[in-house]
Amino acid sequence: MAYVGPMANTAQPIHVIGGGLAGSETAWQLARRGISVVLHEMRPVSKTDAHVTDQLAELVCSNSFRSDDAVNNAVGLLHAEMRKLGSLIMEAADRNQVPAGGALAVDRERFAAFVSTRLQSHPNVTIVRETIDCMPPIEWGRTIIATGPLTEKSFAESILELTGERQLAFFDAIAPIVHFESIDMNIAWFQSRYDKVGPGGSGADYINCPMTREEYEAFLDALLAAEKTEFKEWEGTPYFDGCLPIEVMAERGRETLRHGPMKPVGLTNPQSPTVKPYAIVQLRQDNALGTLYNIVGFQTKLKYSEQARILRMIPGLQHAEFARLGGIHRNTYLNSSQLLDSTLQLKAQSRLRFAGQITGCEGYVESSAIGLASGLLTAAETLGCNLEPFPATTALGALINHITGGHIETIDNGPPSFQPMNINFGLFPPIAFDAVDANGKKLKGPDKGAERKRALTARAAADLDQWVLKNPI
Repeated sequence: MAYVGPMANTAQPIHVIGGGLAGSETAWQLARRGISVVLHEMRPVSKTDAHVTDQLAELVCSNSFRSDDAVNNAVGLLHAEMRKLGSLIMEAADRNQVPAGGALAVDRERFAAFVSTRLQSHPNVTIVRETIDCMPPIEWGRTIIATGPLTEKSFAESILELTGERQLAFFDAIAPIVHFESIDMNIAWFQSRYDKVGPGGSGADYINCPMTREEYEAFLDALLAAEKTEFKEWEGTPYFDGCLPIEVMAERGRETLRHGPMKPVGLTNPQSPTVKPYAIVQLRQDNALGTLYNIVGFQTKLKYSEQARILRMIPGLQHAEFARLGGIHRNTYLNSSQLLDSTLQLKAQSRLRFAGQITGCEGYVESSAIGLASGLLTAAETLGCNLEPFPATTALGALINHITGGHIETIDNGPPSFQPMNINFGLFPPIAFDAVDANGKKLKGPDKGAERKRALTARAAADLDQWVLKNPI
C-alpha cells in the first residue's frame, strides 16, 4: 500500500531503541510519513549470545515466517494485513524468499541486508550504534522500546525498576544449520508435506530423513541421556511452548517428537514407497543459494559436542557438517496485560511505547506486526491524527488485544501467568456462520473447523479494508 496520508514537519525526532524486526518496522512506518527517527542499535558495540552480524533485522532462530495462506491460517492472514499496511519486513521477506512448501521462508542474510539498506538510505532515519543501559531521558520525548528478546541486562533491570515487576524472561532455543553437500541424498529425499506448493516453492522444498522404529528409539535414548546446557542463574525461567528444545519435548513422552517435528505424515519415501517411516526429520532451505538447510523444529540446548554426535544418528545426516549448532538464550518480555494500555504505551510513563517480542508476542511475524502498529500509533500522535483502534476481528487487532488485556491473570496472589503468544484463531472474537456445505448438509469436525477459519479470515479482510478507508494515516 502506497502511503497517501498526512506528512509530518517536526523538529523533534522519535527515538526507537532496538534495530531488530520490530524496531526496524517501527522506524520505517515513522520515516515514510516524514517523521525524523533516531534508531538506536547496540550491535556491534555490544554483542549478544545469538546474533552473528551487525545488520538490522537479523534473524537469529528460524528463517521461516510460517504459513503464507491468508485464507486458512492466522499467521498467513497477518502477512496479508501487514502487506496491506505497507510493511517493510514483509516486503523484505517477499523479495528474499526461498522455497519452503506452504511457508514463507527467507534467505536470512539477504533479508537483513535489504532491511538495513532501506533504513540506512532513508533521509528521515539516523542510525546510532550505542548501548542504552537505562531508561531514556525525558528530553527524548516519545520513545519506542523495541529491544526484543535479547534486551541488554542493565536496560532490562531499568525496566523492572520502572514497572515494579519481578521477572521479564523466558528461555528460547535455536535450531542447527547443516551444509547441503554433507547430506546423504541416497537416503534423504526432497518433498513438501502433502506435496504442498508454497510461495516460491515447487511442492518438493524440504529434505526428509526417514527413521525406522529402532532408529527413532535409539535417537530418543541418546537425546534423553545427553549432556545439556544448564542455566542455574536463571533457574525457574519458563520455556515458551512454541519453541521448546527437542530434548524437553522428548522428556514429555516417547511419542511427543513423533507427533511434533518428526511426524511421518504427508510424505512418501521414493526409495521405499511401500514402507512407511516410523518418524521423519525435515530440513528447510536457509539461504537463496541452497547451500544451507536448518533442521526444522530441532531447537536444542544440548552441548555442542553432544549435538554433532546425536544429530549424526539421523539417517542421511551421518556425515553432516554444521554451519551453526543449536543453542539457547534468554528472552525478555513484559507482563504487558498489566503494564501497557490498549495503544502499547506504558501506563506508568505514557511517553514510552513498546513494540515487538518484548510486549509478549512470539514469532518474527508477530513481532514485526506489533512494530508496525507501534509505528502507526506513534505517527498518528505526532501528526495529530485520530487513529481508530485496529479492529479486534483482524489478526493485528486480535494480537494487540491479547497483549494489552485479553489475558486472564493468575488468581490467589500467584505470579503473573502471562506468556508470549503466537497469532492464532483462538484470539479472534467468535463468529456466527452457516456451517453447511453446498448441498445444505450440516458440516462437522474438520470440515466445520475449516469453514470457520475461512469465515474468520473473510471477516478480517473486509474489516481491515474499512479501517484503512477511515484511517488514512
